[in-house]
Amino acid sequence: MSDDETTTATADAPERERRPLRCGDPTIYEFPTADGVTLRLTRFEGGAKGPVILSPGFGTSALAYTIDTTETNYPEYLYEHGYDVWVLDYRASPALPSGSTQFTLDDIARYDYPAAVDKVRAETGADSVQIMAHCVGSLTMLMALSLGLSGVRSAVASQLTLHPRAGTLNELRAGIYAGNIIQALGIDTLTTEIDEDPSWFESLYDQALAIYPSGDEPCESPFCRRVMFMYGEVYDHDRLNDATHEHIEEAFGVANMTTLRQITKMLRENHAVSMDGEHDYLDGTDGLRVPIAFLHGENNRLFLPEGSALTYEFLREANGPELYSRHVIPGYSHMDCFIGMDAARDVYPVVTAQLDLYN
Repeated sequence: MSDDETTTATADAPERERRPLRCGDPTIYEFPTADGVTLRLTRFEGGAKGPVILSPGFGTSALAYTIDTTETNYPEYLYEHGYDVWVLDYRASPALPSGSTQFTLDDIARYDYPAAVDKVRAETGADSVQIMAHCVGSLTMLMALSLGLSGVRSAVASQLTLHPRAGTLNELRAGIYAGNIIQALGIDTLTTEIDEDPSWFESLYDQALAIYPSGDEPCESPFCRRVMFMYGEVYDHDRLNDATHEHIEEAFGVANMTTLRQITKMLRENHAVSMDGEHDYLDGTDGLRVPIAFLHGENNRLFLPEGSALTYEFLREANGPELYSRHVIPGYSHMDCFIGMDAARDVYPVVTAQLDLYN
């Protein structure tokens, strides 16, 4: 078969068969932020509990929660436990046009969370919402609370907090200012997407990634190598079933270098600061005086458990111990806490129990 025939065959290939989700047909809401960016909320109305907003990590869409490759995903689990579930695509989502633009973590905290909370409250009539946020979604949620975000009665902060501590590969990238170097070369975005007909540059890129340090779990998948280069060790392979490993790329996509540079800046500063260095998010402890449960995978090598321990102790000292709890999940790493084949057994009950405390 010729190259042209291969490309045509790939383009004409039917979309994979998907498992119907057990949480009804979603309602989609698109809404603007104060600075004019259009965001998206996907609602699964399972009952009167909540409403709870699920916020994903950086460079991933709502599919990071709703992917159908596990027996039960987290929106299904919450739906079956009587929750009104709202899955957020904030401006970093590759499913939105904004995903390929330049913005900071400060923008997400300052504009996206207030807009999302206001939208859910307006549509439901609820006085307040709960938020379950993962990775950069968690970091920016805490930043938003520090800035005075209102209408949140409790939160779960998964894996990344106001005191980020990176694993070895990410510390190396922070130390050599990799984000600054990449952007200085005129590269404003990176992507996990694999082109069926790659340019010479993309072919060279993938060849280079084939020899890039691959952490504790080498993988031949070009997608996994790109994820490793862009972020680090996002999941433990032995926690994923084959279908998730094959299709998790659907949840990923473009990531902008400005945001990655701010994460690097925070790693160097050892806590959350604004991109311009003018604001310290540790100063906003009054806004963080709400019930927060910190969740961390025991084996997380992307962002180490030490980070959530530091934020947990910092807030307990600032606001008293009664509002905060911390849960380390044995045998889990980072994203596999929500896409792992046994996450519904090992992780979801822990998270949901925290949400149940404040319904």
